[in-house]
Amino acid sequence: MKITVLGLGIIGSAWANNLIADGHEVRCWNRTAKNFPHFQADIRQAVEGAQAVIVVVADPPAVAAVLDQIGSKLVPGQLVIQSSTISARWTLQFAEQVRKTGAVFLEAPFTGSKLAAERRQTIFYLGGEANLIEQARPILQNLSSAILHIGPLGSASSLKLAMNLNIAGVAQSLCESLALCRAAGISDEVYFGALAKNASHSGVADLKEPKLRQQDYAPQFSVKHMAKDLRLALETAADLALPLEQTEHLKQAYDRAIAKGWKDEDFIGLMRLVETSRP
Repeated sequence: MKITVLGLGIIGSAWANNLIADGHEVRCWNRTAKNFPHFQADIRQAVEGAQAVIVVVADPPAVAAVLDQIGSKLVPGQLVIQSSTISARWTLQFAEQVRKTGAVFLEAPFTGSKLAAERRQTIFYLGGEANLIEQARPILQNLSSAILHIGPLGSASSLKLAMNLNIAGVAQSLCESLALCRAAGISDEVYFGALAKNASHSGVADLKEPKLRQQDYAPQFSVKHMAKDLRLALETAADLALPLEQTEHLKQAYDRAIAKGWKDEDFIGLMRLVETSRP
């Protein structure tokens, strides 16, 4: 198929490489130029003639900028797969913008960080009509380990924000409990060995254990992106008149990490906030 990937960050780059390996005719674009196979400097040329356009950029303003630029090149029947993590409010707005061009819009946020994307283990949360999901399946199935149809447009974005809120909370508890053991003189080996046999054992712990042990904060999923997702989750909760007090406190921790210059590092690097706060 002729597929365009708009956004060559950690995830977009991995997906584009896998699509190229699968034999698709892939064109790529990024806001800042990259030395990448089939890179197109002109976003309009990148999408012209594509059967599907995957948008995977940072946040709602970035999605808006992309759609504003490509709107004149979208044609009836062209499939826009919007995989950036945004909120239901933005999803509905962008879907309407795409539909006015005659193209069709599929909401497709995902879970899975750099390693999952590289290993084709992304899990897609899809919102929209079943026929559009079938249209996108030949593209998404080889990038993923699961494709879940969540419901109508907006529902997948809300679920994605809820999942990231959960991940951020689990990661914070992981950091604080590990810091407690380290302060008490308990080794990381003992801590993680005990955690593996505890009811609170999690996939987050398995993924982040090597990084915590080695103090390796190279990004799999960055502080700035998790902070953005927590902000969107809080905005969504406000729309629903739902108080999320613990998430408010957690978002403040991310704001402190960004102020310390850690925005592009892995979110598990918030471990340093716990350990450096000791007197």
